[in-house]
Amino acid sequence: MARYKLSELARNDLLKIALFGDANFGLEQSDIYREMFKKRFMQLSEQPLLFPAVESIFPGYRRCVCGRHAIYYRISEDVVEIMRILGQQSLERLND
Repeated sequence: MARYKLSELARNDLLKIALFGDANFGLEQSDIYREMFKKRFMQLSEQPLLFPAVESIFPGYRRCVCGRHAIYYRISEDVVEIMRILGQQSLERLND
């Protein structure tokens, strides 16, 4: 498979994470944290079944932890779709 794409909501989540990290931890540490996400996205695209399904949260989704955030994704025929990247926010935000 080895492909992934970010939903618009996931892009917005990453932007919020970046802005928060830049403001609270500095650019260098924030860049390191964002690089960790990129590596995890590649891992998900190469091994999409590595992490558990979370059908009780949303049908077809899987979840993996990355730092202090959870990545929610689903597997399509030829791509892993990163749907949300959430921290301690409510799971109700999955559809916001």
